[in-house]
Amino acid sequence: MAANDRASGPGRAGGSSGGSGVDLMRASLSAVAPGTALRDGLERILRGNTGGLIVLGMDKTVESMCTGGFVLDVEFTATRLRELCKLDGALILDKDITKIVRAGVQLLPDASIPTEETGTRHRTAQRVSIQCGFPVVSVSQSMRLIALYVGGERRVLEESGAILSRANQALATLERYKLRLDEVAGTLSALEIEDLVTVRDVTAVSQRLEMVRRIATEIAEYVVELGTDGRLLTLQLDELIAGVEPERDLVVRDYVPEPTAKRTRTVPEALSELDSLTHAELLELPIVARALGYSGSPETLDSAVSPRGYRLLAKVPRLPGAIIERLVDHFGGLQKLLAASVDDLQTVDGVGEARARSVREGLSRLAESSILERYV
Repeated sequence: MAANDRASGPGRAGGSSGGSGVDLMRASLSAVAPGTALRDGLERILRGNTGGLIVLGMDKTVESMCTGGFVLDVEFTATRLRELCKLDGALILDKDITKIVRAGVQLLPDASIPTEETGTRHRTAQRVSIQCGFPVVSVSQSMRLIALYVGGERRVLEESGAILSRANQALATLERYKLRLDEVAGTLSALEIEDLVTVRDVTAVSQRLEMVRRIATEIAEYVVELGTDGRLLTLQLDELIAGVEPERDLVVRDYVPEPTAKRTRTVPEALSELDSLTHAELLELPIVARALGYSGSPETLDSAVSPRGYRLLAKVPRLPGAIIERLVDHFGGLQKLLAASVDDLQTVDGVGEARARSVREGLSRLAESSILERYV
């Protein structure tokens, strides 16, 4: 969702959006990010030295908690938000943040809902967010901060400068990890050509791919919080992680072990296992190897494996995924693909002479460049 898009609000937990709690928090942060009319209004409240309690959604549950106040149903603007927060009581907006539905209402959520907050406004905000499922914003006059509550989870909205500082540190880390990823991926390509790959080489690449993904995810969260202030960061992030997700999938498809009576790890299962590893587990190559479907013992890490060929074939220009699947199914491995002649390649359904020559020349160029990069 665009940071300044008021037409699509943050939704609610368990609502029709069907998103997870993480998705709802991200959408809610986007709705209050710098550059949005809502964030402008919240900052006006802070500058005016007043507080505020704002519910970003209205339904029967919210209505049952409301007492007193005024029914408005007027168009939302930042200045109206600021002026109406001068009244005692909370404001209710519609979920798309296009209308101010009610103002000056007293919210009476279920008092049995647990909360660790101490201030009355913050306690109410947390309980309301849990009970109704809509995001709730609390502006503290005394502490001069804006807090967002989503399903009871609290997130303090920071100034763009502080977020940018952390984001730039994460970006510098991502650049270093991406450089290391490129090195180990290049080494893997050369080893694949020479048929010298071990499980250790594969797990090292998978490990680095997962690290890069996780740092990128963290930076993406900063981008959401920054709103319009994060546009340059978005461009840098997109450039750095281009191709990382497909590469991760291709490595797993190349090396996930063949099903046996004891091991039946599929590609989706391996990807899910990698995604579920903790940061500490990700640092251990044996654990990463087990996520891929190997035993993870020292002997296994040094055992030889051969790629199926998905990864290198994906580097051949203008080669459709369906043709890659047929080539891998027909030849069964990268070494047989490298040894195949143009005539051999033409025996595959959908591979004519022109495409066979393109595959043959593409693999030859990749083999030459990979070997040169490793030894020169």
